[in-house]
Amino acid sequence: MAVPRRVLLSSWGLAAMAGAIGPGMLAGCGGSTPATDAGSPATSTPSPDAATGTPTGKGIIGVSVLTLQNPFFKVIGDSITEEAKKHGYEVQVVSGEMDVARQQNQVKDFIVRKCAAIVLTPCDSKAIGPAIQEANDAGIPVFTADIACLAPGAKVVSHIATDNYGGGKEAGKAMIEALPSGGKIAIVDFPKVESCILRVKGFREVIAAHNVAKPGGKIEIVATLDGEGDKAKGRSVTQDVIQKHGDLAGIFAINDPSGLGARAALEEAGKAVQVKIIAFDGQPEGKQAIKEGKIFADPVQFPDRIGVQTMQSILKHFEGEELPKEILIPTALYRKADGEKDPSLK
Repeated sequence: MAVPRRVLLSSWGLAAMAGAIGPGMLAGCGGSTPATDAGSPATSTPSPDAATGTPTGKGIIGVSVLTLQNPFFKVIGDSITEEAKKHGYEVQVVSGEMDVARQQNQVKDFIVRKCAAIVLTPCDSKAIGPAIQEANDAGIPVFTADIACLAPGAKVVSHIATDNYGGGKEAGKAMIEALPSGGKIAIVDFPKVESCILRVKGFREVIAAHNVAKPGGKIEIVATLDGEGDKAKGRSVTQDVIQKHGDLAGIFAINDPSGLGARAALEEAGKAVQVKIIAFDGQPEGKQAIKEGKIFADPVQFPDRIGVQTMQSILKHFEGEELPKEILIPTALYRKADGEKDPSLK
């Protein structure tokens, strides 16, 4: 069996792409139309021609994201929408709200609407498989963005994402930097989704290698808790872990909402100075927290680039080009010094 090709975009390629999408994209373009009812798309069938009443666009791209409550996924949807418009396609963006049954119904709706392509950030990397297979049977190409499908038998043309494994390694290096003398740490995880599995894998590998090389400064992972990628849940599980481990020194949170929830719990317990947080994402609120010293560092993602690259991959597929199975976009570690120079922050 052939080994799937993987592409890691170079810093040169990212710079070129950043120039193409413009400086305002990361903040969201407002071009996509989120669902008012996440069970069905809110908008965006092609506009009919006034004379003939027939659609003028080339087709519709159906996009279902994990949640529109997280700005990261809204930026992906907005970026796909803006790039699609340049090429005559319209986009329907809906939100699964972390409910795989809801997302499965959204895929069924895309199939009924005969979308030209479907893009998913799966709510569950395995359970989404049957819905993708239905799209496969209908002859509609499926792409995944940020979160991959892990279900056997489900065919995805290409997966476009952050290099989450590499980003997890960067998070591990940041934790070692934050705790030069070692200490006990916890992981606030979201093991249901593939991207977080990779982040934690990379993080654990770097910590394990550090402990072998520097046993005197050992970093001990004493708990791994499911924060569901959510701020409120991140706060709740952090409250639990600091009750059991009063000497906790660090937390690795798999995204900014989890990290900000953890920070809230630490402040309530009077342990905000004692416990260093490494998060992941680089959302504006997360970057602000890094600038203010509330989070130590983030491996920063580029959701705008993920969205643009996803739409460009769809266009190449339509043109008959063979695509790599995976296209990875590197993270960049963001520390307090970066926040202090960031003009987008207060």
